[in-house]
Amino acid sequence: MSQPSPSSSIRRDPAAVLGVDNIRNLPKVALHDHLDGGLRPATIIEHCAANGHVLPTTDPEELRRWFFESADSGSLVRYLETFEHTVAAMQSADQLARVAHEFVLDQAADGVIYAEARYAPEQHLRQGLELTDVVEAVGRGLVSGMAEAESLGMGIVAQQIVTSMRHGEPTIAIAELAVRYREEGVCGFDIAGAEDGFPPSRFQAAFDHLKRNNAYFTIHAGEAFGLPSIWEAVQLCGANRLGHGVRIVDDITVDAQGRRHLGDLAAYVRNLRIPLELCPSSNLQTGIAERIEEHPIGMLKDLGFRITVNCDNRLMSDTTMSREFAKLVDAFGWDAHDIEWVTLNAMKSAFLPFDERLALIQGIIKPAYAAFRAGVA
Repeated sequence: MSQPSPSSSIRRDPAAVLGVDNIRNLPKVALHDHLDGGLRPATIIEHCAANGHVLPTTDPEELRRWFFESADSGSLVRYLETFEHTVAAMQSADQLARVAHEFVLDQAADGVIYAEARYAPEQHLRQGLELTDVVEAVGRGLVSGMAEAESLGMGIVAQQIVTSMRHGEPTIAIAELAVRYREEGVCGFDIAGAEDGFPPSRFQAAFDHLKRNNAYFTIHAGEAFGLPSIWEAVQLCGANRLGHGVRIVDDITVDAQGRRHLGDLAAYVRNLRIPLELCPSSNLQTGIAERIEEHPIGMLKDLGFRITVNCDNRLMSDTTMSREFAKLVDAFGWDAHDIEWVTLNAMKSAFLPFDERLALIQGIIKPAYAAFRAGVA
């Protein structure tokens, strides 16, 4: 049975006030953002020159366009190939720290007040760094970025999620890093990369290690592969969140009267409030739909799933959190209540202590949206 949208009975805000600029001034939460998917083109050019890595172009604007056009192919495999160049720009401790620092500043400038940066430490060892060196360098960059953002009046909390590449040999080494550094800004673990043919259960030992140590993890599932991937992530591995999870719609049917019916897995995910880290623009690039108006996020929101909105890879999708929300405003008629609801979903789902989440909700998010609505009333 179809459920009403959480804001369906609330007066709509005038659509004109919810353009990118005004959305940028509202607090937002980014849960699914790859550190190696959001570099500044100028940084890539400088770092790759130092590392002897050849790029398609050394003009920043041309490089920005190249990343978007190459990723905008409808294929996850092609999409992932663009990371060859960004990863090449992240091979020394100073480079990693700079990228993390700029990650924080760019998010803060977009009105993001909490962000989790995910990346695979194993991809940054070409110049002799150890896994611990990588995590510590990223940590330094996040801390310095938060300090500079605060000095500029843009308060933000940023943490890191360490990731294993799912096509590699299964190991618990990265999961061990997540546990070792959880008091030093590492908030969780993930597996990422090509999904088809590499089910989550390959890393069962890593997930078991995390659960034994009361650590948090999300799993890329239901992006380029369907329900079996989601089922394994939830039922075998015990994911706290689903990275993308958009193909949960494959377990939702619509009858001749237009009524929506949830299968057992979809109902389980919704009923347990398992967060979906949805990434609309990225999902279009990897083939989930041809137009934003066809993205399942509209239906999933109407059915009451705990959806969150994310960028995935800001460089490859040429996007920001504000742009993602602006697209959803245009496509589905979302208003400030809807953006607030999704933002609260994300904040409630963050790998952050409860009292800190509550402080951000009560001290920043709710007052800011209330003030915005009062200003357009």
